[in-house]
Amino acid sequence: RFINGSAMTLFDVRIPGLTMTVVAADGQNIEPVSIDEFRIGVAETYDVVVQPESDMAYSVFAQAIDRTGYAIGTLSSNPSLRAAVPALDAAPILNHGDMGMAMNHAGMAHDMGQMQGMDHDVGQMEGMQGMDHDMGKMKGMQGMDHDMGQMEGMQGMDHDMGQMEGMQGMDHSRNSTAGKAGYGSANPISHAASEYGAHVDMRADSPQERLDDPGIGLRDNGRRVLTYADIRNLYPTADQREPGREIELHLTGNMSRYMWSINGIKYADAEPVQLKFGERVRFTLVNDTMMNHPIHLHGMWSELETGDPACIPRKHVVIVQPGAKISYLVTADAKGRWAYHCHLLYHMLGMFREVRVS
Repeated sequence: RFINGSAMTLFDVRIPGLTMTVVAADGQNIEPVSIDEFRIGVAETYDVVVQPESDMAYSVFAQAIDRTGYAIGTLSSNPSLRAAVPALDAAPILNHGDMGMAMNHAGMAHDMGQMQGMDHDVGQMEGMQGMDHDMGKMKGMQGMDHDMGQMEGMQGMDHDMGQMEGMQGMDHSRNSTAGKAGYGSANPISHAASEYGAHVDMRADSPQERLDDPGIGLRDNGRRVLTYADIRNLYPTADQREPGREIELHLTGNMSRYMWSINGIKYADAEPVQLKFGERVRFTLVNDTMMNHPIHLHGMWSELETGDPACIPRKHVVIVQPGAKISYLVTADAKGRWAYHCHLLYHMLGMFREVRVS
C-alpha cells in the first residue's frame, strides 16, 4: 500500500523491472489494472500487487513531481541487498495546454502541446527568447500588452473576444463556451467576479478534461502510467441518481505573491458551501493555476466521473491538473461541518472551504 504523507509534493512511483497491478484506490477496490508507474497526490492511497520473478533486489522509487528529489525503498527477500537507484527524470516543462488554453485550428495541437521548449517556470520560449511574463513583452515581438491582448506584428489578437488573425477559435472571454463545466454538465465555464484582481494571476478559459492524461512529466515517457480514466470501481455505483444541482469552483492563486484561494476568495473571507442532507451534487473543479492540486473533501466520497456511471470510482482525494477541469458526484450523507481543501500544506490556508451538510 502506497500513501503519500509528505504534505508538500506529489510523487511518481515505479518499481523498475516489475509490473504493478493496481487493485485499490483510496481504500476502495477497483478492477485490477496493470501499469509501470503512477502519480500519487498528497493523502492519496494506492494498493498494488507485484510478483518478483527472481531473488534480486528491486528499487521502490518515488520521485518528486519537480524532480528535485526522491524517496526510495528496496524490495527483496534478502535484507542485506540494496537495489540500484534509478536516475531522476528530467524536470517537466509546462505548455499552453497546462495553462488552460486550447486552439481549434486545423493543423495545430488542440492544447498547443507541440510548442516544445516553452518553459513557464522561467518565462522563456525556445525561438522566442526574452519573453518576460512579468512585463508582458517579447524580444522580437515588442509591444505585447497582456492587459490589452495586443502584439505588434500580430494585430487583431483580442483577449476579450478570444480571436487571433490566422488562429481563429481561441476563446479568452470571461464566459467561454469552448468547454463545459464537467462531465455530463451542460453548463459553460464561467469565472466569478472575485477572480479578477492582483490576487489572481491567470484564468483557464479552455480547461480540458484530462482523465486519460498522466500529467506533466509523465507523458510519452515510454512507461505505462496510471490515469484516472483507468480506474473503474469493482462494484456497481451505490447511488445511481443524477445530480440535482451543480457547484463549480475555481482553484485560483498568484504564483509570484503565493496567494491561494477558491474563486479568488481565501478561506477567512469565504462563505461555507451549503449542502442539504441526502442530496446528490456534482462538483466541478477548474484549475486556473499552473500547479497540481490534490483536493480532499472530508466526510463524504468524491465519486469521480470517468465516463462509466455504472461503476464510478470513489475517492477521497482528487488531483486537478494545471489548466484542467474535473468533476465528481457527492452524496451528502453525513451531517456536519466538513473541511474541503487542497492537501498541499502551503496552499491550504487560502485554498480551503467549509462544507456544511444540514
